[in-house]
Amino acid sequence: MKPILLVTGGSRGIGAATARLAAARGYRVCLGYRSDAASADAVVADIARSGGEALAVQADVASEADVRRLFETVDARLGHLSALVNNAGILERQTTLVNIDAARLQRVLAANVIGSFLCAREAVRRMSTRLGGAGGAIVNVSSMAARLGSPGEYVDYAASKGAIDAMTIGLAKEVAAEGIRVNAVRPGVIYTGIHASGGEPGRVDRVKSAVPMQRGGRPEEVAQAILWLLSDEASYSTGTFIDVSGGR
Repeated sequence: MKPILLVTGGSRGIGAATARLAAARGYRVCLGYRSDAASADAVVADIARSGGEALAVQADVASEADVRRLFETVDARLGHLSALVNNAGILERQTTLVNIDAARLQRVLAANVIGSFLCAREAVRRMSTRLGGAGGAIVNVSSMAARLGSPGEYVDYAASKGAIDAMTIGLAKEVAAEGIRVNAVRPGVIYTGIHASGGEPGRVDRVKSAVPMQRGGRPEEVAQAILWLLSDEASYSTGTFIDVSGGR
């Protein structure tokens, strides 16, 4: 039986690259997406053309009902979940803390933190050997912003990714004896569409001179780290992080 992977935020960027690479390596893949059905369907079609199997399911990870429906769809359409990539996340326009209101904080934390917790909960309920599962692996997509803080741009986003780092460490210890490994990647400046959400589509090119490798990263480079953490090659790794940041 092929392993089954759920990737949230799977319609674009790192999520789409992860879904494509996972399918190429033998996973059956479900892509969760919030609103961009056309992009999600395009990823599914790409995977099908390459001989893989995938489906796309609309779900807002900030909604507990949507998260439950997403995982129930995987149960019904694909079978027993083997792996989860918590990739869905948002950022808002660059600004300083003095201009950030409670509504923005609630949006960012709901999508980036609460959504990841809810998805991890549903995955653990299905994977835990203590609860009758067969084990599995979770990879959380954090960010180098968790360590650097993103001053003057989006400290709220950075703080949300700091929460993901803490959750990764704590959950890894909590479920290590239940057959579940929990790890994370921290991408640096990567060529994805998320920078447009911050109001600067060309941000990677602006800041790449501050990266020791003098370039931005590609989503596929992050996906390769994610797939390694999901694989049996990482069987003794849990609660750990891979920084995919060009040395930044």
